[in-house]
Amino acid sequence: MVKITTPQANDWDNYWSLDQTKRFTKISWSKRRIIHILDQYCVKDGFALDAGCGSGFFSKYFCDKNMQTTALDYSQEALDIALKMTNNHVETFQTDLTQPGLDKKVRHHFDIIFTDGLFEHFSDEQQDVIMQNFKSVLKDSGYIITFVPNKWSPWELIRPFFMPGIEEDPFIMSRLIHLNQRNELTVVEKNGINTLPFALSPDKLFGSAFGMLLFTIAKK
Repeated sequence: MVKITTPQANDWDNYWSLDQTKRFTKISWSKRRIIHILDQYCVKDGFALDAGCGSGFFSKYFCDKNMQTTALDYSQEALDIALKMTNNHVETFQTDLTQPGLDKKVRHHFDIIFTDGLFEHFSDEQQDVIMQNFKSVLKDSGYIITFVPNKWSPWELIRPFFMPGIEEDPFIMSRLIHLNQRNELTVVEKNGINTLPFALSPDKLFGSAFGMLLFTIAKK
């Protein structure tokens, strides 16, 4: 296991203030494939938590799907971007997810709790606290939808040039499944996306091994 230094709030504020990160507000093949998966789980007038909202792209997506959306992040810079992306249609919440007690801080329970690029920045122990936080605010019928970078993706070779100052420990599929199972969640769907960054990508065949992102969809 790679030992990483957990990014602090000022690290993320600096990252989201960089001009080169503005591209994350734009559509991409990766985002299109994530949206295709999310479309199956969105609930009109339901509640969505975009945890580690980053650029606010998916906060806007959930708002556009008529879900009442909470954008949560460690970085105020990211929350400001999310507000701008959604024309102030999200409720923003700044907190440290590695501290327990999220259910005492937020006002809602959620139909979808979504993360894209969150867990890889934390130790296994911190990941468990985060997942328990999510469970505490998940509706009984809700889903935790988790996307993480794949250790075996070529993206990992160039990622440091695009994310300066931000360390991460990418996943393999078995480790992602174990994260859910040790927190007593049932995985109902799993795979990887963006095996190739083109319209046609053999994700069903090779996504769980070589996709740029791995994902699980889990419930209580």
